[in-house]
Amino acid sequence: MTTTTLAADNVLRLNAGALDYVLIAIYFVFVLGIGYIARTQISSSLDFFLSGRRLPAWVTGIAFVSANLGAVEIMGMAANGAQIGLATMHYYWIGAVPAMLFLGVVMMPFYYGSKVRSVPEFMRRRFGTGAHLVNAISFAVAQVLIAGVNLFLLSTVINVLLGWEKWVSLIVAAAIVLTYTALGGLSAAIYNEVLQFFVILAALVPLTVFGLIKVGGWSGLKEKVVDTKSDGSVTATIHDQLSSWPGTALSGFNSPFWSVVGIVFGLGFVLSFGYWTTNFVEVQRAMASDSMSSARRAPIIGAFPKMLIPFVVVVPGMIAAACIGDMINLKQSGSGDITYNDAMLLMVRDILPNGLLGVAIAGLIASFMAGMAANISAFNTVFSYDIWQQYIVKNRSDNYYIQVGRVATVGATVLAIFTALIASGYSNLMDYLQTLFGFFNAPLFATFILGMFWKRMTATAGWVGLVLGTLSAVTVFVLSETDVINLPGQGMPFLAATAAFIVDIVASILVSLVTRPKPVAELQGFVYSETKVNILGDPDDANKPWIQRAVPLAGVMLVLVVVLNIVFH
Repeated sequence: MTTTTLAADNVLRLNAGALDYVLIAIYFVFVLGIGYIARTQISSSLDFFLSGRRLPAWVTGIAFVSANLGAVEIMGMAANGAQIGLATMHYYWIGAVPAMLFLGVVMMPFYYGSKVRSVPEFMRRRFGTGAHLVNAISFAVAQVLIAGVNLFLLSTVINVLLGWEKWVSLIVAAAIVLTYTALGGLSAAIYNEVLQFFVILAALVPLTVFGLIKVGGWSGLKEKVVDTKSDGSVTATIHDQLSSWPGTALSGFNSPFWSVVGIVFGLGFVLSFGYWTTNFVEVQRAMASDSMSSARRAPIIGAFPKMLIPFVVVVPGMIAAACIGDMINLKQSGSGDITYNDAMLLMVRDILPNGLLGVAIAGLIASFMAGMAANISAFNTVFSYDIWQQYIVKNRSDNYYIQVGRVATVGATVLAIFTALIASGYSNLMDYLQTLFGFFNAPLFATFILGMFWKRMTATAGWVGLVLGTLSAVTVFVLSETDVINLPGQGMPFLAATAAFIVDIVASILVSLVTRPKPVAELQGFVYSETKVNILGDPDDANKPWIQRAVPLAGVMLVLVVVLNIVFH
């Protein structure tokens, strides 16, 4: 582990011209304008925190995937692409799309049909205040930590690319996100995420196209890939980087069999389902939809761009490692003046022709702001509804809780400035992110899935399972940090998440068998077997074409992602 996340200023500095600054300024004007317009639409706390549940499926679907397309994904996935190659595709085709489809088909009916305002509120109504408080606090902490990653990278990128002082970059970036999120609430965040999605693509697609031209296309790229070395030994061979399975360089397991098991179970099931089905940052976008049908289709619609995004994120990382001297030297020697997190920035520096720098910089800024705004908007909802209103100040006016939400937005932004320092200690930010998900999302998913399909699970088991599951993930992390367990790559987060899931399930079952369950009458809408079928669907779906119905649409997306796994195996 190093203490430098990006390369020195003089390595990555761009000669941005007046036109580039004009493009960036125009982008900021649009972002703040959306926040101001959204402010006029707020008349209740539901408007501020959930957009009044009136947004169409295509808007919430794009926002669903854009909220995840932040600093960690673009920088981290490009870093993984440069370091280990095609196995990084598993984060999308195994570690995202199947869980997004499951959320739309199976879990959104419970979230949307129960009319809860947040995922922790669902926990409270299913398990009581113990599990609710544990979930609300752990979620709030996680969002501040992840928002810090986005803010840190945003300020650092502005610093190294444009030469602004880092503290100026930090304050400007934080102030802009704070302004439009505090003004317009979730609507401002969502509509900006839609705008940012297209700005990001406007930056990444040309970058990928020009990069492929430079290396001679896909065949030329394959010929130029070199072994990845670390500490004097090869950690990812050329063959490893050009094939996605068994993915030993990704998982850290020497055995191909256990590598596949680790990726499918640790990443594809525990981490992936834990993140996409219970993480309120994502679920909140679908909950803002205008109907049950739209809420179910939102993550399914988002799955289509999600399965294509690696071609403009992972592939540029591979290109950087095949044709840019600084990155080639890092791969061959295991050391240098840069880190793998610099892959995307090196591409911007060396590959893009003049005239596209402003678009590229705006796209990178957009990705970091989208990620941070998603974290902040989810944090202010959970803090206001699930912590402040539930446990501190009850029965106040709607306007009071809107103001609490705005204050929470300010507080989270300030805290993110400090948590940014933690992120600076990781040379590959995916390690940091997957560690956080193992701590918080894996045990939460275990509690959710067991409680949703087993009516005997009790309130006590809900919070005990969460606590013990999280502690087991922390234990694996500590054992790894003290070299008791030695797993390179993403092996440690996969193992931590798996341990958290198994311990949570076992503890929840044992505790449930010796404690009293809730009355069956209170479980409708929260447990599958006790919920009426008509609550789980939209009565208008029967008359709609397949592309507007959740289940057939999810089936098509599942076939497409299977095809991609086969083609790029």
